[in-house]
Amino acid sequence: MSLDFPLILVILVFGTGLIWLADRLLLAPGRQRSHETLRAQYPGWQDEGSADARRFAEAAQRLPREATIVEYSRSFFPVLAVVFVLRSFIVEPFQIPSSSMVPTLEVGDYILVNKFTYGVRLPVLRTKVLDLGEPKRGDVMVFFPPHMNDTYYIKRVIGLPGDIVSYRSKRLYVNGEPVPFEQLAVLPEGRSRVQLGLAELGGRRHLQQINLARPARDFTVTVKPDHYFMMGDNRDNSSDSRVWGQVRERDIVGKAFAIWMHWDSLFSVPSFDRVGAIE
Repeated sequence: MSLDFPLILVILVFGTGLIWLADRLLLAPGRQRSHETLRAQYPGWQDEGSADARRFAEAAQRLPREATIVEYSRSFFPVLAVVFVLRSFIVEPFQIPSSSMVPTLEVGDYILVNKFTYGVRLPVLRTKVLDLGEPKRGDVMVFFPPHMNDTYYIKRVIGLPGDIVSYRSKRLYVNGEPVPFEQLAVLPEGRSRVQLGLAELGGRRHLQQINLARPARDFTVTVKPDHYFMMGDNRDNSSDSRVWGQVRERDIVGKAFAIWMHWDSLFSVPSFDRVGAIE
């Protein structure tokens, strides 16, 4: 079972914040009054080496102190709050775990996802509170798939609400029009051949690959209202809307817009050769 990091972060932020606030409102004033009373009792408490200073130090040891959990909450809350705001509403980093988006994204790519392009959403609840835009054909989008409600997926937006998406003989059609595809090369891959080319969606071109040895899985589907049809750029090695269905609007996480690092494994050296915008 995967950890629900957004939920954990929300709990940590509000937990540390409430502990710190409760202490400041309920307990800290009492500690402050006790110290003020003690300073009034020993007016020479600041004179180093004096009798008042010695008695004040001894008496101060017996006064109520800030609890350890309050000290930790006060230290961690500002850091957690900044991380919470950045990650929930502005930008979030992700790692690419599979080859479904090859050649656009490779396993080990670390990417950045814009969290407000498609509107501001409440973390955990996923409720949109501010509508700033909608996904466009060709966008690379992060979302929760319908069959796994706690796992991030990343695919390309193929069909918008109301679109008719068809796939025939490994050619993609949207609303009856073929998606332009320019072949760049045919490369050997084991016992099969892979067709590498440039496809055009939404007026933008992106890399795509097709395994010519695998049989075509033809289909025609109409995209439901408030849903999106997603497919991987590695057409024959991608679990996407052809397998688990369409993505609901409320399950959108954000738009992937940049690669900032590539790191194959823990024991390899990170590379920055692939840094750049995601097409």
